[in-house]
Amino acid sequence: MNRLPIRGTDVSASVSTLRTATGPRAAADADLRLQILGPLRIWRNGVELDAGPPQQAYLLALLLSRDGRPISTNDLIDLIWDDKAPASALNVIHKYVGLLRRLLEPALPAREMGSYLVRQGNGYLFTARPGTLDLTSFRRLTKAAKDEHAAGRPDDALDRYVDALRLWSGSTADALARESAATGLHTALDGEFHEACCAAADLAVALNQSSRVLPSLRLAARMAPLHEHVQAGLARALAADGQQAEALAVFRATRERLAEELGIDPGPALQEAQRKVLSQTGASAPDHEPLDTPVPGPDAQPAQLPPALPTFVGRGRELTFLADLLSEVRTSPLIVAMDGMGGVGKSALATRFAHQVADRFTDGQLYLDLRGDCADEDDLSAGDALRSLLSSLDVPEGNIPATLDARTGAYRSLTARKRILVVLDNARDVAQVRPLLPNSTGCLVLVTSRTPLVGLAVHDGAHLLHVDLPDLPSARSLLRRRLERSRHLSAAELAAQATTLDEIIARCGRLPLALASVAGWLSSRPRRSLATVANELRDGYERPTSFSGGSPLSDLLSAFEWSYRRLSPEAARLLRLFPLTLSAGATAGACASLCGTTPAAVRASLRELTLATLLEEDDRGVYSAHVLVRAYGHEVSLATDSTPDRAAAVTRLSQYYARGDSHTAGLLEAPPVRSELPPPLAG
Repeated sequence: MNRLPIRGTDVSASVSTLRTATGPRAAADADLRLQILGPLRIWRNGVELDAGPPQQAYLLALLLSRDGRPISTNDLIDLIWDDKAPASALNVIHKYVGLLRRLLEPALPAREMGSYLVRQGNGYLFTARPGTLDLTSFRRLTKAAKDEHAAGRPDDALDRYVDALRLWSGSTADALARESAATGLHTALDGEFHEACCAAADLAVALNQSSRVLPSLRLAARMAPLHEHVQAGLARALAADGQQAEALAVFRATRERLAEELGIDPGPALQEAQRKVLSQTGASAPDHEPLDTPVPGPDAQPAQLPPALPTFVGRGRELTFLADLLSEVRTSPLIVAMDGMGGVGKSALATRFAHQVADRFTDGQLYLDLRGDCADEDDLSAGDALRSLLSSLDVPEGNIPATLDARTGAYRSLTARKRILVVLDNARDVAQVRPLLPNSTGCLVLVTSRTPLVGLAVHDGAHLLHVDLPDLPSARSLLRRRLERSRHLSAAELAAQATTLDEIIARCGRLPLALASVAGWLSSRPRRSLATVANELRDGYERPTSFSGGSPLSDLLSAFEWSYRRLSPEAARLLRLFPLTLSAGATAGACASLCGTTPAAVRASLRELTLATLLEEDDRGVYSAHVLVRAYGHEVSLATDSTPDRAAAVTRLSQYYARGDSHTAGLLEAPPVRSELPPPLAG
């Protein structure tokens, strides 16, 4: 089945199907209530339930926080155990899911999936009707508030906001913060609350109904003591309610925290709130309060996008997906993290879409190559990246704070309430990206990376977009367009060599960087025919020079070497031996036999290679590699592994398949006359 490989997309259609399949549950839903906006709590028939031991409760909180979107079992293992997962982690998750299903639906028959915790792909999702989960209700009410406000009904909008904010009893860190995940898992959810509080404060002050939102604003201010817009909203609401002294106290306390913890002065929002409070009291600002301190760069409008690729073709579905995301109503910056193997065209796609929507971001467009595809010592640290971004926003070099936290605070203050497009190209990991996220619902952040930045989805609400190989028509268009430009070949001349072009495309595995490399190599050798290049590519896979200088594929060497150097020794060995499977794909058992290792060890290596986008796993648990990755692994193996090691790997794999066939024959009651198999090699 052909499908757009997009992770983290809307699963409402699947959920609808699952609900129909599981039968009616209106009565059960009416009796069940779950809370994630604060401490995790569960009620059934008005009686509060115990969510179970900490790990089980944490698993439920993770599923609830996704609000109808699935989490893979691999991500659950990472979030629950970090890098200390036991060998039985997957079984423990299945056990917890079973116990939680019985907790939520006591009458559920054994081995039934139930209505709430549903298997989705290689993970799980929580699904329930509106009203069962407080997070779902909060999002429905905030959307209704925005709709009412847009329709010119501010009183109704404020009613909806107040109803939404009352659902919160504390930070979602109470339910979600755990071990290493405590640094940011709850940030995106709490950010939705903060955004709603600020919007409600604006409405309440305008309608002279500030007292209705003060409890929620005080809660938000305690949750985010350094969030300037929340503190400003609280100060303005207090002043409008006649509590000027407390409003000024909010400003002073926030100013002191900003100076002590971030080394910065209050930004425009908080300064404007103080001006309004002082104008209501008739007082003037004390000398020690820097009311009129200018904020560097308020008028900076950078336009740093690199030129769009003139030979860009295809990607219609991906561009439509991005456009649909941008059109949605949101309460936090739109973050899209694109991942895919080296050379698949992630940067070209991000740049293309950025140019298409650049005019919507009136405060500028920032671009930064994080150099995560270079050697470790050459990539850009988060601190240096922030220095570059602040400089692009016209902050003088002498005014850029010294510490990472202070630079992050200054960057977020400058981007607050602005419409800025940020392209972060070639990211190494989540830690490099997170400090570079702006602080405004009007911002769009496009991130490209070789590996899926799952942490951005879990912690920061990012959408993950897997960029796969282009389809054959797009690959043909790409190669033909490049050859038309570089070799000045006409459409008729290219059509006459369609078969040769298709062979070149097949040998390049439809990888855009490989096709571009071949076209560029041909442009420098105008007398070399397309047929000759096709023959060289055909022969190259059998020689250890296929990726060396002088070959059309030599440009791919650095792309694959970057990923290879970051592998553990076990995963690197599996990548080298994987081409010996010869078949299109291999199971985990076959890979374990190939390497002569344990199933647990090979699963770790397979997971590492999959995350590095060097291998892909299908829904049957079969792993495959791109044709050029196989060629690269073959070349490195010839240079690294001894001939006896490679021969032993082939023997182990052959014995694995032979014994699998023998076992299958026994299950099928084959004729009893069989040849005896020799004793298997170790592994």
